[in-house]
Amino acid sequence: MAAGGGDPAASPMKTPSWAVRIRGADGEIAGAGILLSPDQVLTCAHVVDRAAARLTAEFVGATDHSVPAVPARVDGTAYVPETRDADGDPSGDVALLRLERPRPVEETVRLHRLSAPGREVRMYGFPYAHNGGIWFRSTVVGGCGRDGQVQLSPVSPGELASPGCSGAGVADSRTGEVIGMVLSGQLDQHGNRFSFMSPAETIARHLPGLKPHIVGPTAVDERLLPTDDGPSPDLLDEPFAQRLAAWLRDDGSQVKISVVGPGDAARAATLRRAITLADRELRTAVSIDRASLDPPGTVPSAGGHDLAVDASGVTAAEIAERIADRMGLWQHPEDPPLDRIRASRSTLNLVVVGVDEAIDPLPLLDLLEVLRAGGSRLLLVFRTAGDCHRLARDRLLTRPARERRARLVERLRDLTGPLAEDLHERLAAVVPHGLRPLDSDLVAAHAALADLLRADDDGERDPAGDPDLDRDPYPHGVHDRDPGRAPVRGAGAVPDLGRYERVADRVAGRLAAGVAELDRLRDRRDELAGRLRGYHVLHQHSLQGEEDPAVDDLYLRAHALLRARPCDVRAAEAAVDAYTRRVDEHGGGDAR
Repeated sequence: MAAGGGDPAASPMKTPSWAVRIRGADGEIAGAGILLSPDQVLTCAHVVDRAAARLTAEFVGATDHSVPAVPARVDGTAYVPETRDADGDPSGDVALLRLERPRPVEETVRLHRLSAPGREVRMYGFPYAHNGGIWFRSTVVGGCGRDGQVQLSPVSPGELASPGCSGAGVADSRTGEVIGMVLSGQLDQHGNRFSFMSPAETIARHLPGLKPHIVGPTAVDERLLPTDDGPSPDLLDEPFAQRLAAWLRDDGSQVKISVVGPGDAARAATLRRAITLADRELRTAVSIDRASLDPPGTVPSAGGHDLAVDASGVTAAEIAERIADRMGLWQHPEDPPLDRIRASRSTLNLVVVGVDEAIDPLPLLDLLEVLRAGGSRLLLVFRTAGDCHRLARDRLLTRPARERRARLVERLRDLTGPLAEDLHERLAAVVPHGLRPLDSDLVAAHAALADLLRADDDGERDPAGDPDLDRDPYPHGVHDRDPGRAPVRGAGAVPDLGRYERVADRVAGRLAAGVAELDRLRDRRDELAGRLRGYHVLHQHSLQGEEDPAVDDLYLRAHALLRARPCDVRAAEAAVDAYTRRVDEHGGGDAR
């Protein structure tokens, strides 16, 4: 039995006892469900709608290997239909059913709170072609919309959740814990396939009565929750709120650092508000309605963070254990949590408040460095702009950004040097028919490199971009977001490394594609040259010393085109074809 209790169905060879097949009055499968208690089944509201008034719950994984069928009905008011906001984002679509006869308690499962980014998951549903049930595998892509729902990407095209899967439990492949419920599967007009789930925290928000059946630590430390004797909820530092919301919506910054002093009531209230609104479980309808009256750009989407901890008076080891638990790193519990975190491929969006008030701030910074290096996003709040704050900026922002810039400079030098030379060498060999000109891309790479080197020459001391929530993200008035151009900046301006990385990615991709196409043309040229030589030898043997000026002219033309630099492969191909056809017509043999 796993940490969550019940049967986590860790083995993909096993039909989970908690998997429920739901039929309507017509006997058709309406969807799936999750047995949370002996007489309660969680499912989607639209499954209930599809099944009409009469519902039957069937237990395909019953421990006695039978398939019991039990009448069911909606459990009181535990029904939240799907609604859509003004932007078309869905919300709700959860319902709880009450069984007429209870099932054994050992067949039940509890939902588990678990940070989800990048996790491999599987779900057991009942599509029409597999009425007995079948596993679907997916990878968590990330949060979507404002309800805290999560997008899933099927491992293979055929594993898109289809009708009969709605309401199915979503189990984490590594721990076996059920962490959410399938909502729907969609195929868009471009052929892209998507599935969506409602994680445990979002389900808890819509159906608070289910909280006894949901285990695992909540995402927000209790000390970070708003209190009646705390700062007034009417206090709002609007610029700070906008920068917090931008990070929580993933503005592209991996690490953000800010200072919220002990006497700054407005900032403290703004920070708590952002943490609350970004949490799937805490973001209630009341808070959403209130937030809708607030200034634009200050309201984050639910799911903006995976964990928010208060470091004040806490050790780094305790925080690491909290993070490891939230990541589901329960294997090898004898290993220190920091080692488990370092060895895992899991990431999360982490908020740490009071970094400088931890019992051991330096080991905490070590932990944060490991998380940053592993790809996690960090929002760090200090109480004072003292030594710990400066050290954190150096270790988590300045140094990594300097290393990132150095890697980018070397990459751009490679693109504008050896790779560009490879391209020009091939352009000198063959005419680039159908190839998009790459001059503008190379100019953009040269400009980006010059901009980065100029920033170094200007003595830029902080290459971290906009690392601090206390600073204007565009202190030099640079708002150009076109990734295809390298903007001209004034002395002291902070280069946008993300933009230049996108330039490098684009140029590298086009250079690689261009070189590959030119190599294909060179190979075709060499192939034509070999064919021409073979036909010429056969033709000379067939003439037995005689001359054929017309055919010789065709040969000389093809030979000259193939030897030209750059070689026009299309023209050479036509000339070789003309020569070989004439040789074939004269019975000189076929060397093709």
